[in-house]
Amino acid sequence: MTDNIPIRWIDGTAPAEISGGTTWGMPFARGSVPAAEALSVTDKAGSTVASQAWPLATWPDGSLKWAGIALPATSSPSEAYHVASDGGASPRGASQTPPGASSVTVTETDRALTVDTGTLQMVIERGGSTLFRSLTRGGVEVARDARLVSLLQDGISDDQGGGAGTFTRDAFTGEVTAVVLEHNGPVRAVVRLEGQHRPDGRDSGTSRYSGKESWLPFVVRFYFHANARSVRMVHSFIWDGDADRDFLAGLGVRFTVPLQAELHNRHIRMAGADGGFLTEAVRGITGLRRDPGEDVRRAQVEGRATPPLAGWNPEVSERLHLVPAWSDYTLSQLSADGFELRKRTAPGRAWVGISGGTRSAGFCSLTDTRGGLGVGVKDFWQSHPGQLDIRGAATDNATLTAWLYSPEAQPMDLRFYHDGLGQDTFEEQLEGLEITYEDYEPGFGNAHGIARTHELTLFGYDGTPATESLAADAAAASAPALLQATPEYLHSVGVFGDWDPVDRGTPARAELEDHLDFLFDFYAGQVEQRRWYGFWNYGDVMHTYDHDRHVWRYDVGGYAWDNSELSPDLWLWYSYLRSGRADIFRFAEVMTRHTGEVDVYHVGPWRGLGSRHNVQHWGCSAKQLRISTPAYRRFYYYLTADERTGDLLTELVDSDQNFLGLDPVRKVRPDAATYRPNRGALGVGLGTDWGSLAATWLTDWERTGNPRSRDRLLGTMADIGALKYGFLTGEALYDLDKGRFDTGRELIQVSHLSAVFGLVEICSELVDLVPDPDFERAWLQYCRLFLATKEEQVAAVGQPLEGIYLTQAHSRLTAYAAARLGDPDLAARAWTSFAEGGEHLNHASAFTLRQIEPPHVLLPVDEAPTVSTNDASQFGLAVIQNLALIGNHLP
Repeated sequence: MTDNIPIRWIDGTAPAEISGGTTWGMPFARGSVPAAEALSVTDKAGSTVASQAWPLATWPDGSLKWAGIALPATSSPSEAYHVASDGGASPRGASQTPPGASSVTVTETDRALTVDTGTLQMVIERGGSTLFRSLTRGGVEVARDARLVSLLQDGISDDQGGGAGTFTRDAFTGEVTAVVLEHNGPVRAVVRLEGQHRPDGRDSGTSRYSGKESWLPFVVRFYFHANARSVRMVHSFIWDGDADRDFLAGLGVRFTVPLQAELHNRHIRMAGADGGFLTEAVRGITGLRRDPGEDVRRAQVEGRATPPLAGWNPEVSERLHLVPAWSDYTLSQLSADGFELRKRTAPGRAWVGISGGTRSAGFCSLTDTRGGLGVGVKDFWQSHPGQLDIRGAATDNATLTAWLYSPEAQPMDLRFYHDGLGQDTFEEQLEGLEITYEDYEPGFGNAHGIARTHELTLFGYDGTPATESLAADAAAASAPALLQATPEYLHSVGVFGDWDPVDRGTPARAELEDHLDFLFDFYAGQVEQRRWYGFWNYGDVMHTYDHDRHVWRYDVGGYAWDNSELSPDLWLWYSYLRSGRADIFRFAEVMTRHTGEVDVYHVGPWRGLGSRHNVQHWGCSAKQLRISTPAYRRFYYYLTADERTGDLLTELVDSDQNFLGLDPVRKVRPDAATYRPNRGALGVGLGTDWGSLAATWLTDWERTGNPRSRDRLLGTMADIGALKYGFLTGEALYDLDKGRFDTGRELIQVSHLSAVFGLVEICSELVDLVPDPDFERAWLQYCRLFLATKEEQVAAVGQPLEGIYLTQAHSRLTAYAAARLGDPDLAARAWTSFAEGGEHLNHASAFTLRQIEPPHVLLPVDEAPTVSTNDASQFGLAVIQNLALIGNHLP
């Protein structure tokens, strides 16, 4: 049984309202909870709260390891909650919903699903061109015919100064081909829609663009909670175009908003920066030469129904037809630093500028006195170029379009950024690696198959809310409130390996904690100062710094975007686990969204592989599992129960198939003259390759119980344990059909990269999770010998190990062996290696900022000249794991 586990709001205090409900994930100690149905939730006062729980993962003994838990929407959330288990006394499938509590219900027919939160009702057809047919509140239809829209342009001017060019731009609409009810209440319902964009007018023969019958496969999920007045929408799409001829010129979600009130009682609200709002009516009655009356003006400004015309000043009411109606509004955010607002009376009429600002919150609403729709786009300005359009507000059927890629921006250009520079052979490409660190290969800098996810919140209104209420909705859509277990509880149940909560109990510990804080704060500041924003970029960080130009090496081959190199994802997630800091969580969240979507291929020949660091996220020819590994994504999945991240994990289940098609070490393989991919004897590295496969199989086994994943994980663990030199073998031959290694190889080859892409973390978990003495022995041998003296290495395996670098990073291997073997001498060696090994982060001056001022830079920036992302990530992980393993031996 599990009693009264404390659950806290990640931002420290309870929000004023949870308009759409909330969901989070949490773990349980092995054997403590038999099933998710045994869980219940109480508020701070001890009262039972309606809740819904479902399994996310199980322990090998079948007990619950991770659960997703959902609470309904509420206007008075508790300051904190507690989760408990009744030890399995509840009947299987029982709902933890108090009598009389509201529920979300789903009614299914052959043609549609109707989801009712108790406040909102959405009708979703099982196919066709709409995401939903109608959204109603209180019997009033507030939106209908929601659809995905895109614009495809067949060329682009290479003269951004305005060179001539004639290009065709065609409209596409998303066509839904599958609808699945993934969760069916009573507190939370989730509906998943799949489809692709098809050209408009194809059925009537009016489509001008004959070269593309469909593109941009998408998945949309709608999330419903009991009592909710808002619906969360998560939209993911795959870019599957031809970069040389397909240029995305717009991508958005469009809603039809029925309006019936008089034009002066129709209200437009658009969020600007810092909580600001544009508040206007389609036909304004303020500022006129004649005054309609103070009560009339106040009512319009506040969004209330104005008094009947008979009560107005007749000098205004009799001339209303002479006051222009502003039917169209646009807010465009084409960069991270500026938006513009404008409006017009009708198509064919000039736009009139309204104002501008810095960073719009990405929210707008269109309502009248009967009701209407509000839409908020999360990370709107950060993911620029974005746009919000209202069209036809003076008609009975207006449209509201949330553009995720603005049609006013330059069309999306995903062509590779250089011509190859004559690098046609592996030898020439390796020479290029020596100078720009770019692993180029013709045809490999291809974006076909990368993806992107956006989150939106749809609000159904029963009138025009007060502007203060709309500002709260905009803020909630931008940074949704989230419940989480405490770091102390997460640590107590033994998940995610070697870490412990922040402890500043000694000066030495405090100094290391200060260094960790410094590095996180530095990178958070660099995101802002260096403007690491944009549609394809937001969430990633740069790899290495250029001291001479005072910039990160954004234009130098493999030194630009980091793409998970040396595991910044892990550093951030472990930093969150042990601190519980909301700012670290949100940094890790957007990195997970980016690296799992943009840096990984989701269709095509490289499906399931990621791209190594490059000027463009997809530019490097090294397509490898070390980037796509679930070791980086599973934190977010388990902590939030996010279904989209679950999709990404599922995509990788058969990722071992990739070794048959693409050898990740084809350019540097010592036996390149004879090696050919053979499904019975595939060369698979025991570091980055097997570590990624192990993370894949472990995650799938825990999530689904898949026997294939279980058997391949346990089988290859046994095989590594049976190899004469275990992990030191470096590479083993893998039988794809059997899922097993050939254990006869007697070879020693060590890489400094093997353990720095999640292998350390996964092996630590596996040793504790699954008893296998031979595997544990092999892992301890690797950990003990990697930083051992040459004499110790020779004594153990007959030869010294070559390729020993990243000493500070690998100090955690020694620390693991010290902790497991109870060896204080190894613990002392680990701390010595940590202190001496990081040439860039082993001195106090590394943790000091200096500011560079214009005119030497574009704008004032902070530098930490010896900090690079490789070093920062591995320093962070080494500190965290060494403190957890051998903190009591810290000098």
